Amino acid sequence: MNSTQPMQRGIEDHSVALEALLRERWSCRAFEDGSVPSEVMERMFTLAQLAPSWCNTQPWHVIVTSGDATTRFREGLVAHIRAIGPSRPVDFDTPRDYTGVYRERRRESGRQLYDALGIAYGDREARAAQVFRNWESFGAPHIAIVTTAAEQGTYGAVDTGVYTGCLLLAAQSLGIAAVPQGAFAYAAGFIREHFEIPADQKVLLGIGFGYAAAEHPVNAYRTNRASLDESIRFVEE
Repeated sequence: MNSTQPMQRGIEDHSVALEALLRERWSCRAFEDGSVPSEVMERMFTLAQLAPSWCNTQPWHVIVTSGDATTRFREGLVAHIRAIGPSRPVDFDTPRDYTGVYRERRRESGRQLYDALGIAYGDREARAAQVFRNWESFGAPHIAIVTTAAEQGTYGAVDTGVYTGCLLLAAQSLGIAAVPQGAFAYAAGFIREHFEIPADQKVLLGIGFGYAAAEHPVNAYRTNRASLDESIRFVEE
């Protein structure tokens, strides 16, 4: 037997496990009330901490709420948004526009969401109510506020994005549902004040997590992914 075969088999097993996590993961938008046990939560964040970063700087910082802390933050955020709405300045530039294929992908995702909930295209009130659920973090029992070191600029944000991806996969591996929420960027000022986040940290996003309400229709749809031909250019000569 070739001595490389066992190693190759192990690599293939890892690939299959990773593919399963990537394919099964989705953004949960309806949660059960129950909290994640502290030891499971610690395991999730321990796994995510293995994420790679530029020069191993690990520029991410995370504030995690549970119980009454989640309730206080959610209620405060909802009141803030009702009073003034999503606002600038934000700590990082958000997309100026969505054009071409990016616009189509965004629209398709929106259509899938509203179709799953039975919301008609012209029902602006129902659509607005669903959008507002972002500020409630869809009822998640835990909310993670992810910040990054301001001094590291764009690359600190990139590293923290890699960390976020690892955190989402770690959650999936433990049966924890999660939803990354860029919308929280539009409440950076409130979030900074609520959690007394120092000026040397920038607010990147929030992540709601807990256990999925499996039977809720909003958790039934899945988004599509572009083909390799649409995203990758291989150069051989």
